[in-house]
Amino acid sequence: QVQLVESGGGLVQAGESLRLSCVVGGRTFSNYMMGWFRQAPGKEREFVAAIRDNGGSTYYSNSVKGRFTISRDNAKNTVYLQMNSLKPEDMAVYYCNAAQATMSGIRMDPGLSGPWGQGTQVTVSS
Repeated sequence: QVQLVESGGGLVQAGESLRLSCVVGGRTFSNYMMGWFRQAPGKEREFVAAIRDNGGSTYYSNSVKGRFTISRDNAKNTVYLQMNSLKPEDMAVYYCNAAQATMSGIRMDPGLSGPWGQGTQVTVSS
């Protein structure tokens, strides 16, 4: 079974940076697209960023484009999210999982995803 372990969150001030990591176990990591998703209190989980299996293409939500960078190290089974210029509206619990590109955008891949991990909390003070 797939295991997803996110880390790197914390409390920062607006304008500062954080780097999130997600280690994937239990599957050949390099075979599929990975994504970051986030969920703020009272809101649905939403797509943030995704990266193709070979790292050749990346995708971002409009709200983070230009500020966040997704990357991956297939040798370490790890996907990263570098978050710069953080804003209070970025505050959420961040999760990673397998992702899928559809006609309507990027979503968690229902066929390849594992159980959601515990996530990592990002808190941004203004």
